[in-house]
Amino acid sequence: MAFDKDAIIASLKEASISDLNDLVKAIEDEFDVSAAAPVAAAGAAGGDSAAKDSYTVELTEPGQSKVKVIKAVKDITGASLMDAKKLVDAAPSEIKKDAKEDEANDIKSKLEDAGATVTLK
Repeated sequence: MAFDKDAIIASLKEASISDLNDLVKAIEDEFDVSAAAPVAAAGAAGGDSAAKDSYTVELTEPGQSKVKVIKAVKDITGASLMDAKKLVDAAPSEIKKDAKEDEANDIKSKLEDAGATVTLK
């Protein structure tokens, strides 16, 4: 069977919104995909995210491995063990402010590897 995209497009132009909605759902089910826009693209459409050059890394939740997270915060910030513990206990708390994108993603990765939940702002 030949794929005739022009015929498909013509059929789509004639379809009702309800029919198109059913088609999207059927395609999602058949191919196990989602037609929802990715979150990153939606954020970039807002305009502010596209021009962002510095981030604040926020420890949202320390998770189950609190000791590992405290050690990771100590290594990242260079703070004493006691100060690192205070930051983790005070979650949500800023771990690094005005970090470049690569550095912020690196810090986020280290904290998530330790079991924490992290947000970049």
